[in-house]
Amino acid sequence: MSYADEVFIKNCRDIIDNGFSDKDQEVRPRWLDGTPAHTVKKFCIVNRYDLTKEFPILTLRRTAFKSAIDEILWIWQKKSNNVKDLNSHIWDSWADETGSIGKAYGYQLAQKHKYKEGEFDQVDRVLYDLKHNPSSRRIMTNIYTFADLNEMHLYPCAYSMTFNVSGKTLNGILNQRSNDVAVANNWNVVQYSVLLMMLAQVSGLQVGELVHVIADAHLYDRHIPVVEKMLKNPTFEAPKIKINPEVKDFYKFTVDDFELVDYKYNKLEEKFEVAV
Repeated sequence: MSYADEVFIKNCRDIIDNGFSDKDQEVRPRWLDGTPAHTVKKFCIVNRYDLTKEFPILTLRRTAFKSAIDEILWIWQKKSNNVKDLNSHIWDSWADETGSIGKAYGYQLAQKHKYKEGEFDQVDRVLYDLKHNPSSRRIMTNIYTFADLNEMHLYPCAYSMTFNVSGKTLNGILNQRSNDVAVANNWNVVQYSVLLMMLAQVSGLQVGELVHVIADAHLYDRHIPVVEKMLKNPTFEAPKIKINPEVKDFYKFTVDDFELVDYKYNKLEEKFEVAV
């Protein structure tokens, strides 16, 4: 069993067995047929992944590794807020007729600010500090900008990264206000694990630990029967990840620079509908 499987099973069982149901409350999300999308949730789940031990990807079912990387590059490298720059269709429900998702995600990371060392956007400031100020306790990003929320088609779910260097080891904390555990939990873990690895490689550091803090970790009502079935699947050992060691510039990474070796997983016939 991969460690990601172990964490996922523990989280899902805790939510299903001990979580709070909002079935008697008014909720914003809707299923495609217009029915309210209710959840069962746990408050403040914290998971730690030691990336020196194994790559945290599910084997209970397949996590779309290349698509997850494509999205994290879309946000952090392209700093785009337009789905036309993305190779999957996961954001289409929130895009307008031009493909824009408003002043969200990549748009926020691209905004430049003046510092004594010069002008940086949020990503370039992180890259600068990891090389020049690695002992700083101020290396972080935040895309939950209150002044722009009314112009975002979706408020950021994974909204903040805090980076911390101990010696030559880069660690990170991902803060998430809301997490659709069945659909997006391992997807986000894979993405931000890869992001940490990318940043470590281009900064001359070794990758360490990813800590994932989720304020509202929930399972949607229509997902629970599929999750219960999935939790009975056999599990496999975690695959190995290979990253092209020749890439030393964060902006030169492509999806093809990442590979999973010996990724074994269960096929899941059912699809998880995404509540909007």
